[in-house]
Amino acid sequence: QVQLVESGGGWVQAGGSLRLSCAASGRTFSSYAMGWFRQAPGKEREFVAAISGSGSNTYYADSVKGRFTISRDNAKNTVYLQMNSLKPEDTAVYYCNADPVYWTYVLGSRGNYWGQGTQVTVSS
Repeated sequence: QVQLVESGGGWVQAGGSLRLSCAASGRTFSSYAMGWFRQAPGKEREFVAAISGSGSNTYYADSVKGRFTISRDNAKNTVYLQMNSLKPEDTAVYYCNADPVYWTYVLGSRGNYWGQGTQVTVSS
């Protein structure tokens, strides 16, 4: 069982930056790949980025590649999403997700564990 708690969302102007954090419970954090997803009003939840348990592999949606960076600190049981050059279309609730298998995300699926989400609003 993994419990996830996101933080760091907020309001920012276009072109600005935010860093999201996701704190995980449990002693086996490094055995889980982690993903970030987002959901805008009226839209389906979509994949943003993923990182393997060791942190050596990362994967991004095309829409955020070059602007967002996912990282993790296994000593702190935390995964981060650094978001730069934000655009109004990045406005969404951002969710943290966990799965034992990194390829779950690469193959277009998602894990069973979710956080409660954190709102990111980018104004033009």
